[in-house]
Amino acid sequence: MVTMLDIIQKKKGNLKHTKSELKFLIDGIVNNSIPDYQLSAWLMSVYFNSMDLEETSYITKLMMNSGDVLDFSDVGDIIGDKHSTGGVGDKTTLVFVPLMAALGLPMAKLSGRGLGFSGGTIDKLEAIPGFNATLTSDQFKQLVKKNKMAVSAQSQSLAPADGKLYALRDVTCTIDSMPLIAASVLSKKFASGTNLIILDVKCGKGAFMEDSKQAINLAKFMVDIGYRLNKHVLTVVTDMNQPLGYAVGNAIEVKEAIDTLAGNGPADLVELTLSLGSVALTKAKLAQNIDDAKLKITQAIQSGLALEYFAKLIQAQGGNSQVIENPKLMPQAKYIKTLTVNNNLGNELWISDVNGKIIAMAAKLLGAGRSFKGEKINLAVGIEVFVKIGQKVFINEPLATVYADTEDSLNIACDYVYKAVKFSLTEVETPPLILGSYE
Repeated sequence: MVTMLDIIQKKKGNLKHTKSELKFLIDGIVNNSIPDYQLSAWLMSVYFNSMDLEETSYITKLMMNSGDVLDFSDVGDIIGDKHSTGGVGDKTTLVFVPLMAALGLPMAKLSGRGLGFSGGTIDKLEAIPGFNATLTSDQFKQLVKKNKMAVSAQSQSLAPADGKLYALRDVTCTIDSMPLIAASVLSKKFASGTNLIILDVKCGKGAFMEDSKQAINLAKFMVDIGYRLNKHVLTVVTDMNQPLGYAVGNAIEVKEAIDTLAGNGPADLVELTLSLGSVALTKAKLAQNIDDAKLKITQAIQSGLALEYFAKLIQAQGGNSQVIENPKLMPQAKYIKTLTVNNNLGNELWISDVNGKIIAMAAKLLGAGRSFKGEKINLAVGIEVFVKIGQKVFINEPLATVYADTEDSLNIACDYVYKAVKFSLTEVETPPLILGSYE
């Protein structure tokens, strides 16, 4: 007979789990028969000794089936979902979901709230007055069926085994384990009824995973798990050493997403959207090839169709779509200060670094991010950083704008911004945004 002590001892000895052992583990999590201290011991054993592809694929399947599994077969053959491993200023979902829906790819997007750097997708959407991001499974499914899109916080009935493990990983310093990350992300996505998963794996100073080799290994690993479980998993590894786009916050990121859907977005956010979207549309057979897909995406933005779908998404979930014309309907900061390039090196300079981690710390200090689950965040505050690595700038040119609710936090955040941005007297090469794609 299998016991939890046997399972801990086996992984502690760097041995491979059997399917029956993993089933015992997940069943025990669901029925609360395994105490947290034993689960924590097992998590730490996995953190140090890992799990191979077979183990991780099987535990992903068990976690997926540990609760409800949504069925979208009556909506279409291909149902998409996009997931990011998280980064500073990452508002891609707000652009991606209405854009893909406008081009015929249904998007059933389950998202989370932010923990750490800044708000998550749900926090950002809740900056829109009236927006309801807490849908029941039936409401979620009906909106996808009716409008080809919905964005909701994850129901506790989906992959509950992952919910328990994730909470323990957060407090046992076992978050950054490749098999645990892969099983967590994919079990939730597969349980949500999607069968085309587009994963944006971030790496760099502004991401949870800083090493690019680790990020690439994780991306390939998740593709292999999808293959074993007969799911389409596409991964793109992207640079997150500096913020994505300009805005880092909640309401100001929604505004930047609106600007992007209107054709006025930052170059890096547009590039990422084109990269992710073209792969998704091609895989879903809604475009002949990558170039055709990029053309379709560009036309959907230029024609205003993508922005119309964002308005439809907002309205369908109870929000005030007038924010598209008037972003000031969202929460507004009390103090706003624009910083300029101010450096003694010379009049003509190049940006050598925009440290995403420091910008994230500044945004969190302002109140845009949370330190613990459930903490209330300030949707109005944040930072817009107008420069990118490799960009040529001049003295007194706008560098950043800080949005704060107190003078003290404003001044401290301004100091952080100046620490985050570094200058060079010689030209600096612009780093690539897309580091690799795998399917």
